[in-house]
Amino acid sequence: MSSESERSLNHFALYRFKDAYWQLPEEARDKFLRTWLSALRGTAEKVELYQVFPMQSRVDFVAWSALALQDQDTTAGFFKKAAQALNPHRRFIEPINTLWGYTSSTTYSHARSAQEIDPFSNSRKKYLVIYPFVKTKEWYLLGKDARQGMMNEHIRLGKTYSKISQLLLYSFGVQNQEFVVVYETDDLPLFSDLVRDLRETDGRLYTERDTPLHSAIYCPDEEFFELWKST
Repeated sequence: MSSESERSLNHFALYRFKDAYWQLPEEARDKFLRTWLSALRGTAEKVELYQVFPMQSRVDFVAWSALALQDQDTTAGFFKKAAQALNPHRRFIEPINTLWGYTSSTTYSHARSAQEIDPFSNSRKKYLVIYPFVKTKEWYLLGKDARQGMMNEHIRLGKTYSKISQLLLYSFGVQNQEFVVVYETDDLPLFSDLVRDLRETDGRLYTERDTPLHSAIYCPDEEFFELWKST
């Protein structure tokens, strides 16, 4: 297990614009977006925005917040600040869902993968895919060697898709899922091929749930403001 100072908290909030937002004049929508984002950026070391609608019908965008775990109060501090940043604006935006967890070392690989996502990078790929993941109880009752063998197959397959990056977050005991799985790619059809191939591995037998899945498109700040202020 990595030390606390090497770990990070990653939070994905899915939002919908409410009718009151769309009733604002265009200039007021732009001002609101900039004010809210400025407040949100004060909650974490890194905040990225992604377009979702019309890839999904009830979600307009995703905000990804990441911060290093400094001590045992980091989590509480983040959620307090996040609530304070959103509360003045609940008339205009509604949180639909949140997925979050912690980075940690894995028992299945001793070396850090070149395909591991750096949450604090200044460079982002075009597409983001996030989803909750729960394994069956039978998985945890398997012997370590059996689990390692299936994970080795999973890892080997993932390496053949070298242009796709992954971040695995641990959510045991803090959300309904055990993991949040995050992918970045510039080629969404290629990612779809990867998921199809993963369905054919032995480890699939021990997947209890891996939905709802959320696909999103990276949206730098000015593109985000332009996209959502206009009608």
